[in-house]
Amino acid sequence: MHKLSIILISLLATGCTAKYAQQDVSTSEAKLDRQLPITIATPADGRYETTSYSASGDMTAAAVKKAFSLYSNRVTVVNSCRELECLRQGNPLGYYVVPQILHWEERATEWSGIPDRIEVKLAIYGPTGEQPLESTVLSGKSKWATFGGDHPQDLLDEPISGYVKAQY
Repeated sequence: MHKLSIILISLLATGCTAKYAQQDVSTSEAKLDRQLPITIATPADGRYETTSYSASGDMTAAAVKKAFSLYSNRVTVVNSCRELECLRQGNPLGYYVVPQILHWEERATEWSGIPDRIEVKLAIYGPTGEQPLESTVLSGKSKWATFGGDHPQDLLDEPISGYVKAQY
């Protein structure tokens, strides 16, 4: 009976935490300069099948801004820009961050057991904007032992903050 209790508690504990993954597309050994400004594009809203999630692009840009604001005093989100070329027109110096929502899935996890999922690609460009200095795909899956109130945007902060911290 004691072993069964331990196994049950272990299974419940693993279901109580969100899971994150990072898949680097391109990397650089150089660290970002804290003195250079950061300009962030606002990605298009996320979609899952036929459902579009309103304001998910704004929430993603806000999470990216929050993470970079810990390391730079000059962080700007440009709501009207989704691509690098648009960002470079307004700010000729600094770093450009182009987030892209690849997957955004909100589920009623509390009764279906199907977790919320996100997948966001972040590309960081230098002042010349030629090739990305860094590019990664961050993904997250919510815990299945939830009692409501969890949403895909709740999965943004932890992986984005960890990734940005590693860049400095």
